[in-house]
Amino acid sequence: MADRQGPAERVITSARRLLSNMIATGETRLRLAVLELEAERDRMLSLLLLAGAALITFSFALGMLLLMLVVLYWEDHRLLAIGVCAAVLFIITACLAYGAKRIAKRRRLMQSTLSHLEQDRQALGGSRESP
Repeated sequence: MADRQGPAERVITSARRLLSNMIATGETRLRLAVLELEAERDRMLSLLLLAGAALITFSFALGMLLLMLVVLYWEDHRLLAIGVCAAVLFIITACLAYGAKRIAKRRRLMQSTLSHLEQDRQALGGSRESP
């Protein structure tokens, strides 16, 4: 004889299936978020190491160049040479600070996870209005 369920059992079975699907979807999204965080961590570590090495090398090269210019013009225009070197350093510092500020404003962390969650929200029929 076939196992027949009543209406209450069917509702409970459907609710369990729905809950199971929601948990599976949540787990998938959580795994995606973890993968994105790990990739971002690795990218940031590489970026920091390379930027640090480049900054140290650039500092030594710039110091040598400025020392060469000051020694070259020491007899005739020592104050002008030191002033020009200081101005160049201030301009380079301002450009680097501006570039760092622009990079800091960019938001990339977990973009894929957020877009998938938005797709899930739209698929479920819910809409979220932008503030």
